[in-house]
Amino acid sequence: MSERTVAVVGFAHAPHVRRTDGTTNGVEMLIPCFAQLYEELGIARTDIGFWCSGSSDYLAGRAFSFISAIDSIGAVPPINESHVEMDAAWALYEAYIKILTGEVDTALVYGFGKSSAGILRQVLSRQTDPYTVAPLWPDSVSLAGLQARVGLDSGKWTAEQMAQVALDSFAQAERNDSEKPAKSIDELLSRPFFADPLRRHDIAPITDGAAAIVLAAGDRARELRENPAWITGIEHRIETPVLGARDLTVSSSTAASAKAAEASKGGIEVAEIHAPFSHQHLILTEAIGLSGKTKVNPSGGALAANPMFVAGLERIGLAAQHIWNGSAERVLAHATSGPALQQNLVAVMEGKN
Repeated sequence: MSERTVAVVGFAHAPHVRRTDGTTNGVEMLIPCFAQLYEELGIARTDIGFWCSGSSDYLAGRAFSFISAIDSIGAVPPINESHVEMDAAWALYEAYIKILTGEVDTALVYGFGKSSAGILRQVLSRQTDPYTVAPLWPDSVSLAGLQARVGLDSGKWTAEQMAQVALDSFAQAERNDSEKPAKSIDELLSRPFFADPLRRHDIAPITDGAAAIVLAAGDRARELRENPAWITGIEHRIETPVLGARDLTVSSSTAASAKAAEASKGGIEVAEIHAPFSHQHLILTEAIGLSGKTKVNPSGGALAANPMFVAGLERIGLAAQHIWNGSAERVLAHATSGPALQQNLVAVMEGKN
């Protein structure tokens, strides 16, 4: 029996905006995404064998928020559905495994997050250790600031390198019709600190958003997409929640995931990495082992738009698009979750199978 192959065949995302109206369950953002996928792939809701979502009850401000989000799918006929309480990139991993088992041939993965609904920095503190860290309410920006300070003081990176990451991100985003203008490094470094040593351009913006991806196996994938983005390697690893027990200037979980996904075997032409802070971009490119030949974050990355619990899934979809349009034959996508790059996922996709 030959091994099943799985490909990304469809991707859609909601507009990246600072604030949206409506509820926190993502329905208003998700329905247009699903409609776009149905139309582009020529399928109906009933053609999907498995649904899996990623979101956060803390961010939505309600228990079992993913249940109310199912209104965007429809309850009739009954569906085979699951959920992860984290970025939807991990929902894609679950759906990928589901297809490998042979139980289904297609899956639709989606994520949603209305970051503007509450005080995001405080909400994300709920991802820390519930006994020893969360009671201190350490906000996400401050934790990232500690990580950046360790790297700066140890000489692992410089403020100029961090600013260059932001400058590159804004330049790419501007080319993709973003409102953020490109600035010089000197101009960026002249700006005041937001949370020393981080300036606002070092921090991903508050973004509301949603995204959806369709996975399909073998011949079904070829029916739905002329040039599917075949997943040839995918892995995720997690590190200790004790921040003082790991070196914050490196990402061993990213390196291990990239190795397991065989990212180094053959060149990576395009990489979409999920770095919510400029210094984390430097950590991740080193951990993955990306060379100067790789085009990194042509979308602008998370510094241009960072819809919570969606941005990691978007990295996979955005990378897959390069396979579809023929601009690359081997691409990589990365997603992160938790404080200071605690958990990381790496996926490699190729155009030939």
